[in-house]
Amino acid sequence: EEQRYSQQHSSLLNKAYQTLLHPLSRGLYLLEVSGVEPAQETDCDADSEFLTEIMEINEKLAEPKNEAILEEIETLIKGRLLKIQPSLCKLVMLYFVADDLQEAKKLLAKMKYFANLEDKLKNKKISY
Repeated sequence: EEQRYSQQHSSLLNKAYQTLLHPLSRGLYLLEVSGVEPAQETDCDADSEFLTEIMEINEKLAEPKNEAILEEIETLIKGRLLKIQPSLCKLVMLYFVADDLQEAKKLLAKMKYFANLEDKLKNKKISY
């Protein structure tokens, strides 16, 4: 009984650690426990310049499979993430501290867009 109990709690602890380890999952969890629904793909709070950039990257991902194009997209996504992620993570935490959860939600939505692009790129590379 004690061993079963330990296994269950160990699993929960590992899940909690993984959630808190990554800025996006940590922010989404904090929204959830604050009672705020995370932004959905259909929400259009993002600025048009940002959405245009996301659309352009998605269009490149939709092009025929070409290793050079995939490498270019990967470089673009990583560069963009390196540029925005540290400041977004700090801002998200500041918004939580200031209880401005709607602004935190907007920034997390941007992070989520890039995480989705990374996933699409990984899937495209696997199928290549």
